[in-house]
Amino acid sequence: MVPGTLRRGTRLLRFAVSDSPEAGGGSRPDADPIWAINIHGYFAGGGMYWRESARLAAGLGWRVVNPSLPGFGGSDPLHWDEVSLHALSGDIAALMDHVGAGPAVLLGHSMGGAVAVQYALDHPDRTLGIVYRDGVGTPAWRARHGIVPAVLSRISPGIGVFADLALSVAVDVPDLFVGRMYSTVRSVLPETRMNLRSLEGSLPVGNMLMAIDQRAEISRLAARGDIPILPIWGVLDRISPASCAEEFAALTSAKVQWVPGGHSWMLARPAGQADVLRHLTSGMAFIVRMEERAAHLGAERASPGSPSPGATVPPLELIG
Repeated sequence: MVPGTLRRGTRLLRFAVSDSPEAGGGSRPDADPIWAINIHGYFAGGGMYWRESARLAAGLGWRVVNPSLPGFGGSDPLHWDEVSLHALSGDIAALMDHVGAGPAVLLGHSMGGAVAVQYALDHPDRTLGIVYRDGVGTPAWRARHGIVPAVLSRISPGIGVFADLALSVAVDVPDLFVGRMYSTVRSVLPETRMNLRSLEGSLPVGNMLMAIDQRAEISRLAARGDIPILPIWGVLDRISPASCAEEFAALTSAKVQWVPGGHSWMLARPAGQADVLRHLTSGMAFIVRMEERAAHLGAERASPGSPSPGATVPPLELIG
C-alpha cells in the first residue's frame, strides 16, 4: 500500500493505494482495472486495513484505495457543523478523482458501511457494488439489550446505551489477537494512538452515528436492482449484533454471509474477505454481478461523447 495525501481546501486527507503490478479487470484481464474502496469504521483509519487491502489486491487483481476519513488516521477533521455522510462521501469522491479511479467496489466496515451506502446513492454510476460489513446504517445497533443497559437505563437511557457499547467493544477486542497477534497489534496501534490524540475532531462523527437511520436510503438503493449488495457479519459481533444484520437483510432482500469472529473480524483475519469473495458461493455470485456491472458501465463510458473518468487527474503526492 503506497501512502499519499490530498488537500481539500485547508484540510489534508490521508490515503493509500495498492501498487500490485497485476491489477486488472478481475476475471476479464482485457477489461479496465477493477477499483475498490476500503472504508474503515469509527475510531479506526485506513492504515488498519492495509493488510487486508494488500491481500484483496493480490488475490483478486483489484486496485484498492484506503481512505482515512476526516478526523481519523491523521486526516484533518471536518468542522463540527460540516459533519455529515454527504460530506464524507464527497471527500471519497474527490479522492477517487485524484487517483484517477473508475467505478469502484465499496467495502464498508461498521461506520464505513453507512458511508458506502451514502456514496452509492450520491454516485451510483461510480459504484460497482457494496460489501456491507457489520454496518451501523440502521438503528437496530442502538437498541441495546441485556442486564447492563436494563439496569443503567433506569438512571438514564443514554448511559445504558453507551455502557453496553463500551462493554461490547471490550468483548470484541480479544478477537483482534487471534492468529498473528504481533502483526495485528502493529497494524492497529499506530492509528489508535493517533485517533486518541485527535479525539475532539472525531467526536462529532460519533454523535452523527448515534442519530443515523438509513432504512429509507438502503431500501431505495436495493430497489434499483443494478448495484449488487453483499452483507457480511461476524457471528460474535456485539457492537452491531445479529438484529442489525437481520434488519439490513430485510431491507435489501440480501442473504447475510456469516463469518467467524466479532465486529472487527477482518483486522485479525486480513485474508478473510478475499477468501469469502474467491471461495464462498455468496462471494463468487457477488463478483459475477459486480463484473457484469463493470462491463456495462465500461461500455457506457466508451460510447461517443462520454467523458473519461480521471482524464485530468493530478499525480499522487506521496508521503515518504
